[in-house]
Amino acid sequence: MAQSLSRSTLGLTHPAPIQRPQISFAAKEIDLVEWKGDILAIGVTEKDMAKDENLKFQNPILKKLDSHLGGLLAEASSEEDFSGKAGQSTVLRLPGLGLKRVGLIGLGQCTSATAAYRSLGEAVAGAAKTSQAINVAISLASSEGLSGDSKLTTASAIACGTVLGIHEDSRFKSESKKPALKSVDILGLGTGPELEKRLKYAEDVCSGIIFGRELVNAPANVLTPGVLAEEASKIASIYSDVLSATILDAEQCKELKMGSYLGVAAASANPPHFIHLCYKPPSGPAKTKLALVGKGLTFDSGGYNIKTDGCSIELMKKDMGGSAAVLGAAKALGQIKPPGVEASNFVHFIVAACENMISRTGMRPGDIVTASNGKTIEVNNTDAEGRLTLADALVYACNHGVEKIVDLATLTGFCTIALGPSVAGIFTPSDGLAKEVLAASEISGEKLWRMPLEESYWESMKSGVADMVNTGDRPGGAITAALFLKQFVDEKVQWMHIDMSAPVWNYKKNTGTGFGISTLVEWVLKNSS
Repeated sequence: MAQSLSRSTLGLTHPAPIQRPQISFAAKEIDLVEWKGDILAIGVTEKDMAKDENLKFQNPILKKLDSHLGGLLAEASSEEDFSGKAGQSTVLRLPGLGLKRVGLIGLGQCTSATAAYRSLGEAVAGAAKTSQAINVAISLASSEGLSGDSKLTTASAIACGTVLGIHEDSRFKSESKKPALKSVDILGLGTGPELEKRLKYAEDVCSGIIFGRELVNAPANVLTPGVLAEEASKIASIYSDVLSATILDAEQCKELKMGSYLGVAAASANPPHFIHLCYKPPSGPAKTKLALVGKGLTFDSGGYNIKTDGCSIELMKKDMGGSAAVLGAAKALGQIKPPGVEASNFVHFIVAACENMISRTGMRPGDIVTASNGKTIEVNNTDAEGRLTLADALVYACNHGVEKIVDLATLTGFCTIALGPSVAGIFTPSDGLAKEVLAASEISGEKLWRMPLEESYWESMKSGVADMVNTGDRPGGAITAALFLKQFVDEKVQWMHIDMSAPVWNYKKNTGTGFGISTLVEWVLKNSS
C-alpha cells in the first residue's frame, strides 16, 4: 500500500514496504517436450485423463509427454488416483531432464469457464511457491476446441490466477518471503500482439485486485477514513493523465446536506472523508457516463446496536470492501486507459468513507436523519449504517449527471445466508443493466446472482414519524436494504446494487479477495467500446 500508511498509528503498527509480484508473461507455440525450466504444468479435464487398456493416455499431448518421460506420468496419476477433478493436482520431480518438475492440474469436467482457468493459474502459483520455482510453463491438454477469442480469455485468466496466487500480503508480518517466480510461458494458446495485449490487460487488472485486497486486509487502526482518502488521491496522482480526485471534508458534506452519511460518522474520532475520483479518457467519441459507488466503512462496531458474538466484529475492517472494489477498479482503469468521452468525465468513483463507532456524540436508535435529497430516515438500527452512507453517495452520483450507477457494499448478512460464501447478489429494476453486468461477470469469472426487488416488502420500511426506517422485517432483509437504496436514485438513472458481504473475504485463507474489481473493469470497458 502507499507510503501514506507509514505514519504513526494506534498500536505503533507500520506496514512494511510492499513486495508485489513482478512476473514476465510470454505466449509461445512450442512442443511441450522441448520446454526447459522449473515446472511444466498442464491443465487437464476428467476426459483428458482417459486411458486405454494398457493404461496409456489417449489424449495426444499427454501421450507424447508421457512417452518422453518413460511412462512416469501415467503411472503416477494411477497410483495417486488423479482423475482430473477440479482441485486435484499431482507434481513429479524429474532430475536430469532439463525439466525439474511436471504437474497435472485438474480442471474438472470439460469446461470453458474463466474461473477454472484462473484456478489453474493459482494452483501453478502454489506449486511454484512450494518449490521456489523461478520459471514455469502452463499448457492445456486440450485447447484445439477453443475459439480465437476463447484462447485470449483463457490465457488472460491463467495469467491473472498466477499473479494472484503468487501474491501474499505480508506487510504486517515481522518476517516475509519474497516470491521466486520470475517468468511464465503460456503454451499452445497462440502468439501475437493481440494475445500479448490481453496478458498485459490481465496484469493491469491484477494490479487493481491486489490493491483492493490490501485495502481490505489493512486493519482499522491503520486504514482510517483519512488514509483511505489519501490512497484514492495517490491513485489520481499516479494516473493524473486520466484521473482526478476531489476529497470533501465534514463541513463540505454538511453544505451538501449529507445528514444521513454524517449521522453515521458522528461518533468517530476519525473524521469522515467523501472521496470522488473522475476518469477522463484521453480521447474517443461520446459514451455513457458511469458511476461506481462503494460502501466505505473502515470499521463498523454496529454503533449503539453493537455487534454481538457471532457477528464477527473483529472482521469489520472488511466493511469497506465495496470501496476497495471501486478504488481497485480505478487503479486498473488508470493503467488500461479505455477510450470514452472526450473532454468529459466518463466514470465517477464515489466513496462516503467513515467509521461507525460509539460515543456521546454518536447517532442513537430512534434518531431521525435527513439525506441530501430531503428524505428523512428514522434510524431503528445503528448497525444498518452502510445504507445510510450510500444514500447520500447515490444522490451525489445522480447530481453529477450519470446515466448508469453500480453500487457495491458488504451490506447484509441476509445475502450471505441466501447465496453462501462465494456468490454476490445483484438487485436492479433494469433488465438491460443486469444483462451488461452479468455478461461482464461471465468474462471475469466472478459469481453474481440476480435477486428480486419485491416492491411489496417496502411496507415494512415505513415509519410513523419519518419517510422511512432504515431496517424492515428480517425475512427478505437483503431485498428491503436494496429497496432502501432505490429511494435515493433518480428514476431516469439505470442503477444496480451488488451485495457482496460474503465473497469479499476468503475465510479459509483469512484474507480479502478483491471481489468485484475485474467485473467492474470489464463492464466499464464494454461501455467504452
